[in-house]
Amino acid sequence: MWRSRTNGDRKRVVCIACGDAVLRSAAREYDKEGNRWERHGKRFEHLCKSCYRGLCHQPREELEGLLIDIEEHSISNEEFLLRYFDAVKERYESPGERGR
Repeated sequence: MWRSRTNGDRKRVVCIACGDAVLRSAAREYDKEGNRWERHGKRFEHLCKSCYRGLCHQPREELEGLLIDIEEHSISNEEFLLRYFDAVKERYESPGERGR
């Protein structure tokens, strides 16, 4: 006979945002690729419900690739943010706005 699924939710997970340990049943899965429905071969991180509610739930298509493109070891936060701003502006501004 199959066990009740509630037994599996008794384990604790750590919220990647605040560091609190919460019951798995009191947490939400976080998938940095943005597709928690594709589960094969993935290991999920978790957020407590409070931190999850504070997230922006807008699409983040291509975000991971953009961050990898501009990331360099040992650059300052200021330089990283300048590169990010420039990359987003370049990728998403309309063709008529370029060069302004």
